[in-house]
Amino acid sequence: MIGKFAPGTTKDQGSAVVEFALITPIVLAVVLAVLQVILGMHVRATMTSAAAEGARAGALAGSSTAAAEARTRQILGDALASDEDRRVVADRTRVDGIPVMRVRITTTLPLVGLLGPTSMTVEGHAVQEPR
Repeated sequence: MIGKFAPGTTKDQGSAVVEFALITPIVLAVVLAVLQVILGMHVRATMTSAAAEGARAGALAGSSTAAAEARTRQILGDALASDEDRRVVADRTRVDGIPVMRVRITTTLPLVGLLGPTSMTVEGHAVQEPR
């Protein structure tokens, strides 16, 4: 019987498997993109916090830029695994005439997919204590 289905079957029988096969890659790509954004935000927040803490350590009376860099590297080493492309630079500068300690961190974000590595730079500032 052409055009007729066996008893108990419909035209839509088996379409769930095809829908699953078509939708799964799209859902997986969206989930991986969300995880990538979360990872990037975590790395950025950790770097910002480490830069600010390093700047505070270097801004103490009698402290140095080396102390600021060391404290920043210690925090980053505890929080983030990779450090081969990380650069930490501390210096004294002035912002609106006020002496501040500035810590700048530049690193490569761990990206997945075709985006490749992307560089990110954050800064932390702290008001310099008088000597």
